Amino acid sequence: MRKSIKSLVSLALAGAMAFSMVGCGGGSTESTGAAQDTGESGKVLNVWCWNDEFQSRFNDYYPGVKEVAEDKSTTTLTDGTTVKWTINPNEGNNYQDKLDEALLNQESAAADDKIDIFLIEADYALKYVDSDYTMNVNDLGLTEDDMKDQYKYTQDIVKDSNGAIKGTTWQATPGLFAYRRSIAKDVLGTDDPEKVQEALADWTKFDEVAKQAHDKGYKMLSGYDDSYRTFSNNVSAPWVDGTSVVVDKNIMNWVDQTKLYTDNGYNNKTSLWDDGWAADQGPKGKVFGFFYSTWGINFTLLGNSLETPEEEGGKLEVGNGIYGDYAVCEGPQPYYWGGTWICAATGTDNADLVKDIMLNLTCNEEIMKQITLDTQDYTNNIPAMESLAADPDFGSDFLGGQNHIALFAEAAKKIDMSNAGPYDQGCNEKIQNAFKDYYDGNIDEDKAKENFETAIKEQYPELTEVKWPE
Repeated sequence: MRKSIKSLVSLALAGAMAFSMVGCGGGSTESTGAAQDTGESGKVLNVWCWNDEFQSRFNDYYPGVKEVAEDKSTTTLTDGTTVKWTINPNEGNNYQDKLDEALLNQESAAADDKIDIFLIEADYALKYVDSDYTMNVNDLGLTEDDMKDQYKYTQDIVKDSNGAIKGTTWQATPGLFAYRRSIAKDVLGTDDPEKVQEALADWTKFDEVAKQAHDKGYKMLSGYDDSYRTFSNNVSAPWVDGTSVVVDKNIMNWVDQTKLYTDNGYNNKTSLWDDGWAADQGPKGKVFGFFYSTWGINFTLLGNSLETPEEEGGKLEVGNGIYGDYAVCEGPQPYYWGGTWICAATGTDNADLVKDIMLNLTCNEEIMKQITLDTQDYTNNIPAMESLAADPDFGSDFLGGQNHIALFAEAAKKIDMSNAGPYDQGCNEKIQNAFKDYYDGNIDEDKAKENFETAIKEQYPELTEVKWPE
Protein backbone atom coordinates (compact mmCIF):
# COMPACT_ATOMS: atom_id res chain seq x y z
CA MET A 1 0.00 0.00 0.00
CA ARG A 2 1.38 3.42 -0.95
CA LYS A 3 2.34 5.56 2.00
CA SER A 4 1.10 9.14 2.10
CA ILE A 5 3.63 11.92 2.59
CA LYS A 6 2.35 12.37 6.13
CA SER A 7 3.18 8.74 6.81
CA LEU A 8 6.62 9.35 5.43
CA VAL A 9 7.05 12.34 7.71
CA SER A 10 6.18 10.24 10.73
CA LEU A 11 8.82 7.71 9.74
CA ALA A 12 11.56 10.25 9.17
CA LEU A 13 14.30 10.64 11.74
CA ALA A 14 13.56 13.08 14.54
CA GLY A 15 14.62 16.59 13.78
CA ALA A 16 15.01 15.94 10.07
CA MET A 17 14.80 18.87 7.74
CA ALA A 18 12.85 21.39 9.81
CA PHE A 19 13.06 25.03 8.83
CA SER A 20 11.83 28.05 10.76
CA MET A 21 9.10 30.20 9.23
CA VAL A 22 11.10 33.44 9.33
CA GLY A 23 10.25 35.68 6.40
CA CYS A 24 12.90 37.78 4.70
CA GLY A 25 12.04 41.46 4.48
CA GLY A 26 13.11 44.05 1.97
CA GLY A 27 12.96 44.17 -1.77
CA SER A 28 13.87 41.46 -4.24
CA THR A 29 17.45 40.51 -4.91
CA GLU A 30 18.58 41.34 -8.41
CA SER A 31 18.69 38.18 -10.46
CA THR A 32 22.08 36.99 -11.62
CA GLY A 33 20.88 34.06 -13.69
CA ALA A 34 22.99 31.79 -11.51
CA ALA A 35 23.58 30.90 -7.90
CA GLN A 36 25.05 33.50 -5.58
CA ASP A 37 28.37 32.29 -4.21
CA THR A 38 27.83 31.43 -0.56
CA GLY A 39 30.49 28.73 -0.45
CA GLU A 40 27.77 26.16 0.26
CA SER A 41 26.31 25.50 -3.17
CA GLY A 42 26.31 21.97 -4.53
CA LYS A 43 27.75 21.05 -7.90
CA VAL A 44 24.58 19.26 -9.00
CA LEU A 45 21.00 20.61 -8.96
CA ASN A 46 18.58 17.67 -8.90
CA VAL A 47 15.14 18.38 -10.34
CA TRP A 48 12.31 15.84 -10.18
CA CYS A 49 9.23 16.07 -12.42
CA TRP A 50 6.81 13.85 -14.36
CA ASN A 51 7.19 15.25 -17.88
CA ASP A 52 9.42 17.65 -19.79
CA GLU A 53 7.24 20.78 -19.59
CA PHE A 54 9.22 22.52 -16.85
CA GLN A 55 12.46 21.21 -18.34
CA SER A 56 11.68 22.96 -21.62
CA ARG A 57 10.71 26.18 -19.85
CA PHE A 58 13.93 26.06 -17.84
CA ASN A 59 16.18 25.30 -20.81
CA ASP A 60 14.55 27.94 -23.00
CA TYR A 61 14.11 30.80 -20.54
CA TYR A 62 16.33 30.52 -17.47
CA PRO A 63 19.15 33.08 -18.03
CA GLY A 64 21.80 30.88 -16.40
CA VAL A 65 21.62 28.08 -18.98
CA LYS A 66 24.86 27.48 -20.88
CA GLU A 67 24.18 24.24 -22.74
CA VAL A 68 21.80 21.29 -22.82
CA ALA A 69 22.90 17.68 -23.24
CA GLU A 70 21.86 16.06 -26.50
CA ASP A 71 19.65 13.58 -24.66
CA LYS A 72 18.37 16.42 -22.41
CA SER A 73 19.19 14.46 -19.27
CA THR A 74 21.33 17.31 -17.97
CA THR A 75 21.65 21.06 -18.37
CA THR A 76 24.88 22.93 -17.68
CA LEU A 77 24.71 26.42 -16.17
CA THR A 78 27.14 29.27 -16.68
CA ASP A 79 28.48 28.87 -13.13
CA GLY A 80 29.38 25.23 -13.81
CA THR A 81 26.42 23.67 -12.00
CA THR A 82 24.98 20.55 -13.61
CA VAL A 83 21.18 20.34 -13.56
CA LYS A 84 20.17 16.68 -13.49
CA TRP A 85 16.63 15.88 -14.61
CA THR A 86 14.79 12.92 -13.09
CA ILE A 87 11.52 12.38 -14.95
CA ASN A 88 9.09 9.69 -13.75
CA PRO A 89 5.73 9.58 -15.56
CA ASN A 90 2.54 10.11 -13.55
CA GLU A 91 0.72 6.92 -14.58
CA GLY A 92 -0.35 4.67 -11.72
CA ASN A 93 0.90 7.13 -9.11
CA ASN A 94 4.43 6.28 -10.27
CA TYR A 95 5.81 9.81 -9.88
CA GLN A 96 4.55 10.32 -6.35
CA ASP A 97 5.60 6.84 -5.20
CA LYS A 98 9.19 7.34 -6.35
CA LEU A 99 9.30 10.93 -5.09
CA ASP A 100 8.02 9.83 -1.66
CA GLU A 101 10.73 7.19 -1.40
CA ALA A 102 13.45 9.66 -2.40
CA LEU A 103 12.22 12.28 0.06
CA LEU A 104 12.27 9.70 2.84
CA ASN A 105 15.97 9.18 2.09
CA GLN A 106 16.71 12.88 1.60
CA GLU A 107 18.57 13.44 4.87
CA SER A 108 21.00 10.57 4.38
CA ALA A 109 21.57 11.18 0.65
CA ALA A 110 24.95 12.45 -0.54
CA ALA A 111 25.03 16.20 -1.16
CA ASP A 112 24.87 15.92 -4.94
CA ASP A 113 22.15 13.27 -4.79
CA LYS A 114 19.74 15.32 -2.68
CA ILE A 115 16.59 16.55 -4.38
CA ASP A 116 16.78 20.33 -4.79
CA ILE A 117 13.57 21.02 -6.70
CA PHE A 118 10.52 18.88 -7.28
CA LEU A 119 7.34 19.69 -9.16
CA ILE A 120 3.78 19.14 -7.93
CA GLU A 121 0.29 19.41 -9.42
CA ALA A 122 -2.79 21.12 -7.99
CA ASP A 123 -4.68 17.91 -7.25
CA TYR A 124 -2.12 16.71 -4.72
CA ALA A 125 -0.30 19.92 -3.83
CA LEU A 126 -1.37 20.00 -0.19
CA LYS A 127 0.02 16.52 0.39
CA TYR A 128 3.52 17.96 -0.02
CA VAL A 129 2.82 21.52 1.07
CA ASP A 130 1.59 20.36 4.49
CA SER A 131 4.78 18.43 5.16
CA ASP A 132 8.34 19.10 6.28
CA TYR A 133 9.67 18.16 2.85
CA THR A 134 8.93 21.54 1.24
CA MET A 135 10.53 24.87 2.14
CA ASN A 136 8.78 28.14 2.79
CA VAL A 137 9.78 30.26 -0.20
CA ASN A 138 10.39 33.19 2.17
CA ASP A 139 13.17 31.17 3.77
CA LEU A 140 14.81 31.01 0.34
CA GLY A 141 14.64 34.80 0.11
CA LEU A 142 11.64 35.03 -2.23
CA THR A 143 9.58 37.90 -0.84
CA GLU A 144 5.96 39.00 -1.03
CA ASP A 145 7.12 41.93 -3.14
CA ASP A 146 8.82 39.54 -5.59
CA MET A 147 5.52 37.65 -6.00
CA LYS A 148 3.16 40.62 -5.94
CA ASP A 149 2.16 40.30 -9.61
CA GLN A 150 1.21 36.62 -9.42
CA TYR A 151 -2.38 35.44 -9.38
CA LYS A 152 -3.46 34.99 -5.77
CA TYR A 153 -4.93 31.53 -6.32
CA THR A 154 -1.54 30.23 -7.47
CA GLN A 155 -0.18 31.12 -4.05
CA ASP A 156 -3.23 29.97 -2.09
CA ILE A 157 -2.96 26.45 -3.48
CA VAL A 158 0.56 26.01 -2.05
CA LYS A 159 -0.01 27.54 1.38
CA ASP A 160 0.42 25.21 4.33
CA SER A 161 -1.81 25.14 7.39
CA ASN A 162 0.24 27.99 8.89
CA GLY A 163 -0.15 30.20 5.82
CA ALA A 164 3.41 29.72 4.56
CA ILE A 165 3.86 29.65 0.77
CA LYS A 166 5.68 26.42 -0.11
CA GLY A 167 5.93 26.67 -3.89
CA THR A 168 5.57 28.94 -6.89
CA THR A 169 4.58 28.57 -10.55
CA TRP A 170 5.20 30.18 -13.92
CA GLN A 171 1.69 29.45 -15.19
CA ALA A 172 -1.93 30.12 -14.35
CA THR A 173 -4.53 27.73 -15.70
CA PRO A 174 -8.01 29.25 -16.00
CA GLY A 175 -10.39 27.28 -18.20
CA LEU A 176 -12.58 28.13 -21.18
CA PHE A 177 -14.80 26.27 -23.63
CA ALA A 178 -13.14 25.71 -27.01
CA TYR A 179 -15.65 25.19 -29.81
CA ARG A 180 -15.58 24.51 -33.54
CA ARG A 181 -16.58 27.65 -35.43
CA SER A 182 -18.04 25.72 -38.37
CA ILE A 183 -20.23 23.58 -36.09
CA ALA A 184 -21.37 26.62 -34.10
CA LYS A 185 -22.42 28.31 -37.33
CA ASP A 186 -24.43 25.28 -38.35
CA VAL A 187 -26.08 24.83 -34.94
CA LEU A 188 -26.43 28.43 -33.70
CA GLY A 189 -26.12 30.43 -36.89
CA THR A 190 -23.02 32.23 -35.62
CA ASP A 191 -19.43 31.55 -34.61
CA ASP A 192 -18.98 34.89 -32.85
CA PRO A 193 -17.52 34.20 -29.36
CA GLU A 194 -19.79 36.69 -27.61
CA LYS A 195 -22.93 35.28 -29.20
CA VAL A 196 -21.85 31.68 -28.64
CA GLN A 197 -21.22 32.58 -25.00
CA GLU A 198 -24.77 33.93 -24.71
CA ALA A 199 -26.03 30.57 -25.92
CA LEU A 200 -23.85 28.65 -23.42
CA ALA A 201 -24.02 31.02 -20.46
CA ASP A 202 -25.36 28.46 -17.95
CA TRP A 203 -25.89 24.71 -17.78
CA THR A 204 -29.56 24.90 -18.78
CA LYS A 205 -28.63 26.73 -21.98
CA PHE A 206 -25.67 24.42 -22.52
CA ASP A 207 -27.97 21.38 -22.37
CA GLU A 208 -30.37 23.03 -24.82
CA VAL A 209 -27.55 23.56 -27.31
CA ALA A 210 -26.52 19.92 -26.79
CA LYS A 211 -29.94 18.85 -28.07
CA GLN A 212 -29.74 21.28 -31.00
CA ALA A 213 -26.30 19.96 -31.91
CA HIS A 214 -27.55 16.36 -31.72
CA ASP A 215 -30.45 17.19 -34.02
CA LYS A 216 -27.92 18.53 -36.53
CA GLY A 217 -25.82 15.36 -36.37
CA TYR A 218 -23.16 16.54 -33.92
CA LYS A 219 -22.08 15.61 -30.41
CA MET A 220 -21.94 18.37 -27.79
CA LEU A 221 -19.04 16.76 -25.95
CA SER A 222 -16.73 13.90 -26.77
CA GLY A 223 -17.02 11.78 -23.66
CA TYR A 224 -17.88 11.19 -20.05
CA ASP A 225 -15.22 13.36 -18.44
CA ASP A 226 -15.13 16.48 -20.60
CA SER A 227 -17.23 18.71 -18.36
CA TYR A 228 -16.03 17.22 -15.06
CA ARG A 229 -13.59 19.94 -14.03
CA THR A 230 -16.16 22.65 -14.58
CA PHE A 231 -18.41 20.94 -12.03
CA SER A 232 -15.71 19.81 -9.59
CA ASN A 233 -14.17 23.29 -9.40
CA ASN A 234 -17.49 24.73 -8.29
CA VAL A 235 -18.24 22.54 -5.28
CA SER A 236 -19.39 23.99 -1.96
CA ALA A 237 -16.86 22.22 0.28
CA PRO A 238 -13.65 20.12 0.14
CA TRP A 239 -13.83 16.40 -0.67
CA VAL A 240 -12.89 15.29 2.84
CA ASP A 241 -14.23 16.35 6.24
CA GLY A 242 -12.29 14.65 9.01
CA THR A 243 -12.25 10.98 7.99
CA SER A 244 -15.34 11.23 5.77
CA VAL A 245 -15.47 11.66 2.01
CA VAL A 246 -18.32 14.06 1.28
CA VAL A 247 -19.58 13.92 -2.31
CA ASP A 248 -20.77 17.40 -3.25
CA LYS A 249 -24.12 17.95 -4.96
CA ASN A 250 -22.30 19.53 -7.89
CA ILE A 251 -20.41 16.28 -8.49
CA MET A 252 -23.76 14.51 -8.73
CA ASN A 253 -24.94 17.24 -11.13
CA TRP A 254 -22.06 16.14 -13.37
CA VAL A 255 -23.15 12.51 -12.99
CA ASP A 256 -26.72 13.40 -13.96
CA GLN A 257 -25.64 15.47 -16.96
CA THR A 258 -23.25 12.81 -18.20
CA LYS A 259 -25.88 10.09 -17.90
CA LEU A 260 -28.31 12.29 -19.86
CA TYR A 261 -25.74 13.00 -22.55
CA THR A 262 -24.78 9.33 -22.85
CA ASP A 263 -28.38 8.08 -23.01
CA ASN A 264 -29.42 10.75 -25.53
CA GLY A 265 -26.38 10.46 -27.78
CA TYR A 266 -25.02 13.89 -26.94
CA ASN A 267 -21.50 12.49 -26.46
CA ASN A 268 -19.27 9.91 -28.13
CA LYS A 269 -18.67 7.77 -25.02
CA THR A 270 -14.95 8.49 -24.98
CA SER A 271 -12.64 9.04 -22.01
CA LEU A 272 -10.03 11.75 -21.51
CA TRP A 273 -6.76 11.02 -23.31
CA ASP A 274 -7.98 7.98 -25.27
CA ASP A 275 -7.65 7.75 -29.04
CA GLY A 276 -11.31 8.42 -29.75
CA TRP A 277 -11.28 11.57 -27.62
CA ALA A 278 -8.17 12.85 -29.40
CA ALA A 279 -9.63 12.05 -32.83
CA ASP A 280 -12.79 13.99 -32.00
CA GLN A 281 -10.63 17.14 -31.83
CA GLY A 282 -9.21 16.66 -35.31
CA PRO A 283 -10.40 17.49 -38.83
CA LYS A 284 -12.86 14.58 -38.95
CA GLY A 285 -14.35 15.30 -35.54
CA LYS A 286 -18.05 16.11 -35.19
CA VAL A 287 -17.92 17.44 -31.61
CA PHE A 288 -19.16 20.95 -30.81
CA GLY A 289 -16.46 21.70 -28.24
CA PHE A 290 -14.11 20.83 -25.39
CA PHE A 291 -13.48 22.24 -21.94
CA TYR A 292 -9.81 23.16 -21.81
CA SER A 293 -7.54 25.32 -19.70
CA THR A 294 -4.56 27.29 -20.95
CA TRP A 295 -2.13 24.44 -21.59
CA GLY A 296 -4.87 22.36 -23.14
CA ILE A 297 -5.59 24.75 -25.98
CA ASN A 298 -2.09 25.61 -27.15
CA PHE A 299 -0.64 22.13 -26.57
CA THR A 300 -3.20 19.32 -26.48
CA LEU A 301 -6.00 20.67 -28.66
CA LEU A 302 -3.64 22.10 -31.23
CA GLY A 303 -1.63 18.86 -31.28
CA ASN A 304 -4.73 16.70 -31.65
CA SER A 305 -5.80 18.84 -34.59
CA LEU A 306 -2.95 17.54 -36.71
CA GLU A 307 -4.04 15.66 -39.81
CA THR A 308 -1.47 12.98 -38.96
CA PRO A 309 0.89 12.72 -35.98
CA GLU A 310 3.76 15.20 -36.11
CA GLU A 311 6.35 12.44 -35.87
CA GLU A 312 4.88 11.03 -39.08
CA GLY A 313 5.24 14.30 -40.90
CA GLY A 314 1.88 15.76 -39.98
CA LYS A 315 1.45 19.51 -40.36
CA LEU A 316 -1.18 21.81 -38.96
CA GLU A 317 -2.20 24.02 -41.86
CA VAL A 318 -5.18 26.08 -42.92
CA GLY A 319 -5.79 23.58 -45.68
CA ASN A 320 -6.59 20.71 -43.35
CA GLY A 321 -9.94 22.32 -42.59
CA ILE A 322 -9.48 22.84 -38.87
CA TYR A 323 -6.66 25.34 -38.35
CA GLY A 324 -8.52 28.54 -37.48
CA ASP A 325 -11.80 26.67 -36.99
CA TYR A 326 -11.64 26.73 -33.18
CA ALA A 327 -12.58 29.66 -30.96
CA VAL A 328 -13.07 30.04 -27.21
CA CYS A 329 -15.74 31.44 -24.90
CA GLU A 330 -16.17 31.47 -21.12
CA GLY A 331 -18.68 28.64 -20.97
CA PRO A 332 -21.32 28.03 -18.28
CA GLN A 333 -19.05 28.35 -15.19
CA PRO A 334 -15.54 29.57 -14.39
CA TYR A 335 -13.01 26.85 -13.55
CA TYR A 336 -9.34 25.99 -13.66
CA TRP A 337 -7.59 22.78 -14.67
CA GLY A 338 -4.09 21.72 -13.80
CA GLY A 339 -0.96 23.71 -13.20
CA THR A 340 2.55 22.87 -12.08
CA TRP A 341 4.31 24.27 -9.02
CA ILE A 342 8.03 24.46 -8.26
CA CYS A 343 8.90 23.37 -4.71
CA ALA A 344 12.25 23.66 -2.95
CA ALA A 345 13.06 20.39 -1.22
CA THR A 346 14.07 20.72 2.40
CA GLY A 347 17.72 19.79 2.66
CA THR A 348 18.74 21.30 -0.68
CA ASP A 349 22.36 22.42 -0.82
CA ASN A 350 21.52 24.87 -3.64
CA ALA A 351 19.10 27.23 -1.89
CA ASP A 352 20.43 30.39 -3.58
CA LEU A 353 20.16 28.83 -7.02
CA VAL A 354 16.66 27.51 -6.33
CA LYS A 355 15.62 31.01 -5.25
CA ASP A 356 17.09 32.51 -8.43
CA ILE A 357 15.25 29.98 -10.60
CA MET A 358 11.96 30.79 -8.88
CA LEU A 359 12.61 34.51 -9.19
CA ASN A 360 13.35 34.35 -12.92
CA LEU A 361 10.84 31.73 -14.01
CA THR A 362 7.84 32.81 -11.91
CA CYS A 363 8.32 36.49 -11.02
CA ASN A 364 10.07 38.12 -13.99
CA GLU A 365 7.48 40.03 -16.03
CA GLU A 366 9.64 40.16 -19.15
CA ILE A 367 10.30 36.42 -19.14
CA MET A 368 6.65 35.61 -18.38
CA LYS A 369 5.45 37.73 -21.28
CA GLN A 370 7.99 36.20 -23.65
CA ILE A 371 6.86 32.67 -22.75
CA THR A 372 3.31 33.62 -23.71
CA LEU A 373 4.42 35.34 -26.92
CA ASP A 374 6.45 32.28 -27.92
CA THR A 375 4.12 29.48 -26.81
CA GLN A 376 0.72 31.15 -26.18
CA ASP A 377 0.70 29.52 -22.76
CA TYR A 378 -0.86 31.65 -20.03
CA THR A 379 1.73 32.77 -17.50
CA ASN A 380 1.50 33.79 -13.85
CA ASN A 381 2.09 37.51 -14.17
CA ILE A 382 -0.92 39.81 -14.11
CA PRO A 383 0.67 42.91 -15.75
CA ALA A 384 2.18 40.80 -18.55
CA MET A 385 -1.10 39.04 -19.28
CA GLU A 386 -3.19 42.20 -19.07
CA SER A 387 -0.89 43.95 -21.52
CA LEU A 388 -1.38 41.13 -24.02
CA ALA A 389 -5.12 41.03 -23.31
CA ALA A 390 -5.34 44.72 -24.30
CA ASP A 391 -3.09 44.37 -27.36
CA PRO A 392 -5.24 44.67 -30.52
CA ASP A 393 -2.51 43.02 -32.57
CA PHE A 394 -2.20 39.93 -30.41
CA GLY A 395 -4.14 36.83 -31.36
CA SER A 396 -3.97 33.13 -32.06
CA ASP A 397 -3.96 31.98 -35.66
CA PHE A 398 -5.13 28.57 -34.46
CA LEU A 399 -8.19 30.27 -32.94
CA GLY A 400 -8.94 32.27 -36.06
CA GLY A 401 -7.08 35.35 -34.82
CA GLN A 402 -8.95 35.54 -31.51
CA ASN A 403 -7.17 37.08 -28.51
CA HIS A 404 -7.78 34.20 -26.11
CA ILE A 405 -5.52 35.79 -23.49
CA ALA A 406 -8.20 38.43 -22.94
CA LEU A 407 -10.74 35.76 -21.98
CA PHE A 408 -8.24 33.88 -19.84
CA ALA A 409 -7.39 37.10 -18.01
CA GLU A 410 -11.01 37.53 -17.00
CA ALA A 411 -11.45 33.86 -16.10
CA ALA A 412 -8.33 33.88 -13.91
CA LYS A 413 -9.88 36.51 -11.64
CA LYS A 414 -12.75 34.15 -10.81
CA ILE A 415 -10.73 31.12 -9.71
CA ASP A 416 -11.52 30.06 -6.14
CA MET A 417 -9.17 27.61 -4.41
CA SER A 418 -10.87 27.63 -1.02
CA ASN A 419 -12.16 24.06 -1.39
CA ALA A 420 -8.93 22.43 -2.58
CA GLY A 421 -7.62 19.57 -0.45
CA PRO A 422 -4.92 16.88 -0.29
CA TYR A 423 -7.27 14.10 -1.47
CA ASP A 424 -8.40 15.83 -4.67
CA GLN A 425 -6.47 13.72 -7.16
CA GLY A 426 -7.64 10.37 -5.83
CA CYS A 427 -11.25 11.44 -5.34
CA ASN A 428 -11.46 13.06 -8.77
CA GLU A 429 -9.99 10.04 -10.53
CA LYS A 430 -11.98 7.41 -8.63
CA ILE A 431 -15.36 9.13 -9.02
CA GLN A 432 -14.89 9.42 -12.78
CA ASN A 433 -13.83 5.78 -13.12
CA ALA A 434 -16.58 4.43 -10.87
CA PHE A 435 -19.47 5.84 -12.88
CA LYS A 436 -18.46 4.83 -16.41
CA ASP A 437 -20.26 1.48 -16.22
CA TYR A 438 -23.33 3.33 -14.97
CA TYR A 439 -23.31 5.65 -17.95
CA ASP A 440 -23.12 2.66 -20.28
CA GLY A 441 -26.02 0.94 -18.52
CA ASN A 442 -23.97 -1.97 -17.19
CA ILE A 443 -24.70 -1.16 -13.53
CA ASP A 444 -27.17 1.01 -11.64
CA GLU A 445 -26.32 4.20 -9.78
CA ASP A 446 -26.20 2.50 -6.38
CA LYS A 447 -23.61 0.02 -7.61
CA ALA A 448 -21.53 2.85 -9.06
CA LYS A 449 -21.60 4.55 -5.67
CA GLU A 450 -20.57 1.32 -3.99
CA ASN A 451 -17.67 0.93 -6.43
CA PHE A 452 -16.48 4.46 -5.65
CA GLU A 453 -16.64 3.79 -1.92
CA THR A 454 -14.56 0.64 -2.31
CA ALA A 455 -11.97 2.30 -4.54
CA ILE A 456 -11.51 5.38 -2.38
CA LYS A 457 -11.12 3.38 0.83
CA GLU A 458 -8.52 1.17 -0.84
CA GLN A 459 -6.51 4.21 -1.87
CA TYR A 460 -6.97 6.10 1.39
CA PRO A 461 -7.47 3.57 4.24
CA GLU A 462 -7.64 6.43 6.75
CA LEU A 463 -10.97 7.55 5.23
CA THR A 464 -13.73 5.56 6.89
CA GLU A 465 -16.97 6.54 5.16
CA VAL A 466 -18.49 8.18 2.10
CA LYS A 467 -21.43 10.56 2.43
CA TRP A 468 -23.68 11.22 -0.55
CA PRO A 469 -25.95 14.26 -0.98
CA GLU A 470 -29.63 13.85 -0.15
